[in-house]
Amino acid sequence: MRGRDDVASSGPVDSRHPAGPGSGSGSGPGPASGSGSDPDRTARSARRPGDIARDALRSARAEAERARAEDRPRPSRRRAASPAPRVPRTTRGDRLADERAREVRAALAGAFRMPTDAEAPLPEQASDTSTRGEGPPAPPARPSAAEPPATPRTPHAAPRSMAAPARDGDLRRTFPAFPPRPADGDAFAETWWGGAWVTALEDGALDAARLARGRGYAEQGHVDAITVTPGLVLAYVRGSRPRPYRVQVRLRTFGDADWERFLDSAADRPGHIAALLDKEMPASLADCGAPLLPGPGDLDPRCSCPDSGHPCKHAAALCYQTARLLDADPFVLLLLRGRGEREVIDALSRLSAARAARAAQEKEPQPLPGVRAAEAVARPHHGLLPLPAPLPPPPHPEQPPVYPAAPGGPDPFALDQLATDAAARAHALLTTGRDPVGGLTLWHDAVRLAAARPGSGLTAATRALYSSLARAAGRSPAELARAVAAWRQGGPAGLAVLEEPWDPPAGRFDRARPLLLAADLPAFRPWRNRLTHPRGQVQLRLGRDHLWYAYESEPGHEDWWPRGTPDPDPVGALTGLDTPGDL
Repeated sequence: MRGRDDVASSGPVDSRHPAGPGSGSGSGPGPASGSGSDPDRTARSARRPGDIARDALRSARAEAERARAEDRPRPSRRRAASPAPRVPRTTRGDRLADERAREVRAALAGAFRMPTDAEAPLPEQASDTSTRGEGPPAPPARPSAAEPPATPRTPHAAPRSMAAPARDGDLRRTFPAFPPRPADGDAFAETWWGGAWVTALEDGALDAARLARGRGYAEQGHVDAITVTPGLVLAYVRGSRPRPYRVQVRLRTFGDADWERFLDSAADRPGHIAALLDKEMPASLADCGAPLLPGPGDLDPRCSCPDSGHPCKHAAALCYQTARLLDADPFVLLLLRGRGEREVIDALSRLSAARAARAAQEKEPQPLPGVRAAEAVARPHHGLLPLPAPLPPPPHPEQPPVYPAAPGGPDPFALDQLATDAAARAHALLTTGRDPVGGLTLWHDAVRLAAARPGSGLTAATRALYSSLARAAGRSPAELARAVAAWRQGGPAGLAVLEEPWDPPAGRFDRARPLLLAADLPAFRPWRNRLTHPRGQVQLRLGRDHLWYAYESEPGHEDWWPRGTPDPDPVGALTGLDTPGDL
């Protein structure tokens, strides 16, 4: 039997030398079969495998040239890498098994390949695909030797806008994107109510750097079309990545009782309705019956980006652009509070008509009790009539008149605030005989006045007010701003929680930590009346009124600011900050 090298070196059989008994076929025994009697046979046996491969390659090239010349496809031939002969399969079952194996390998070629960011479909695109009836894209198959490589798939285009003007109505409005504007360094909003919106954003923010970047995004026009519905502002914001982020800002809507108080107060003055129709918002209207403008912590921004800042730069950009919407149309603020422009105007018109009708019926004034002055003077001094009983006090303090703005004159909003505060104190003194703010210290009264003004010290007017009040109380404007946040959180009790740590008795304070652990929160560190998150970002403080007050700070910094609403339950006080899983 011949060896492996004998087969490899034998090469093709020369037709000029027919095989005989001593031709080296392996059937003849003895050394005579491999004798060197034939020089040509000896030369062919001594050829190397590389020479044989080159001859085969030349033959394949010549055959390919002939196939192209005859314009027919080149037959697929593969030369075995191993010189050993391959035993062919002759059964039908073997051929079917080979075909099935090839089909399975082609189907599973890309089944476990992870898609790239460019190939991953976006949620909006997935919904569009399902609407059109198209199925998900099949995994790319591995190209075979007989097939050309597949053309790379085009990445999904990033969503550009979520605007749908065709769906707009009284409770849904879509506004086109604002063009870029130069960064002039002045106030971002042009009206006082737009500035109050920006103030609520900046006072509730924890990072000034994120606000600055968000303002830059807004000025550069990175915010797409904005959709406003009750309690929600929604838009796409382009960041540093090609795919924009979905951003929303939530604001609490008014209940029926809040709307009833607001409409009653607005209908008392016909000038309020005329101002709203002229796209103006009087200062006395913003806080009559129910506060229209948000305060620090009332805005709840959310973004699809991985940044956990409060707010992130994309949400800050949307808030800044929303202030420009409020500048152009104050009805956007009413829509955020829950009612559209047509519904508000119709309600104010009905109330005004009903009050005008009642005023016409009561046009004849009722006579006041007493006597005429001439009759009283004609009587002798010893016969003077007793004074009449005092009139009943009004049910609530009236709104002061609106003061016009004059160049070089006092701030009309500041005058309106002082007059409103004086009227409220006079009404309380008239009805109860006590002044509710008479016992406050100078510092507490300064905090109360600053907290009563919409916004917190970022516009020019509020900065001047904060500076003067802080200087009068011997404090810094930063201390005043923090105290204002505590006052707005819980009044005098909230300010005491900010400034006065105390040792609570056993009971409510001791039960707080097990309640937090039961809510899947980590073990808070206790110190006096305070419980601090182990990472130092959230803190709970127990007030003397038995309410829990939430505070927030950047991790690693002892810069605590009041956040949220006081609650008897420590877990409930954390509800307005982050979800328990995020803590």
